[in-house]
This record gives sequence, structure tokens and C-alpha cells, in this order.
Amino acid sequence: MERTNVIVKASAVALLCALTIGIIGTALALRQNTKTVPNSASIKGVNVGIYWDSACTNQTSAVNWGILEPGANKTVKVYIRNEGNTPVTLSKTVQNWNPSTTSSYITLNWNYTSQTMAVNQVIQVNLTLTVSSTITGIANFTFNVLITSTG
Repeated sequence: MERTNVIVKASAVALLCALTIGIIGTALALRQNTKTVPNSASIKGVNVGIYWDSACTNQTSAVNWGILEPGANKTVKVYIRNEGNTPVTLSKTVQNWNPSTTSSYITLNWNYTSQTMAVNQVIQVNLTLTVSSTITGIANFTFNVLITSTG
């Protein structure tokens, strides 16, 4: 009877070890297939100010998007103020993707709806960066965002 208990305990330990090794192996395999994409972007306004706060006291010239996984998106809220002397509308240009193939996998959208901004008016704009789930060959990237006022 004692020998049977030893065999059962040894079998249970062997099974537990095999399961642990299998779980660790699966976790390592998943980790090797996971890609992260660190990045940052410069942001510049032409005749508009771009700020982190609605009081327009904390101006920004860069967005650090953090580390993004394939298929992920991240939204950053900024405040844009018309700093010219006439009402304006805004346009957004994304340029200088580095590496240049990045624009095939990553897009930057915003929720601005072409409304006219009065002099000194401040609006909240959400910038959303979306990474394709099929991104390959890009470990880091940068780009520039230009927000221009017309009016």
C-alpha cells in the first residue's frame, strides 16, 4: 500500500511538472509573438496654440503615445485655441513618417468637424492613433502632426 502511495505521489508530481513546463512554454511562445511599438510625435500649430488643458496654460509640442500593441488604438485629448485675429477652420497634416512604411500600418484621426473657430475660441480635439493588427517590420516610429488654421 505504501509503495502504491509513493507511485501515485510521484505520478502527480510528474504531471504537475509537465503542466507547469507546458504553461511556461506557451507563455514564452506568446511573448515571442507579441510586438510592441514605442513611438512619439511632434505636434505644431500654425496660428493656433495646442494645449493639454482647457485654460491653455500648458502648451504642448509633442505627444508621447506610449507603447502600442498591434490592433490597438490610443486617444489623446488636446485643446486648440485660435490665436489669430480672424475666425478660422482647421486642417491636419501628418508628415515625415519614420520609417516611411509606418503610414501603411498606422493612422492618426481626429474628431474635429470643420467648425469655424472664433478669435481666442478654444475647442477640445481628440487625436486617435490606430495601429493595424498586421503591422510588421516596425519597432519604433516617429511622425509630425501639423495643425493649420485657414480663414
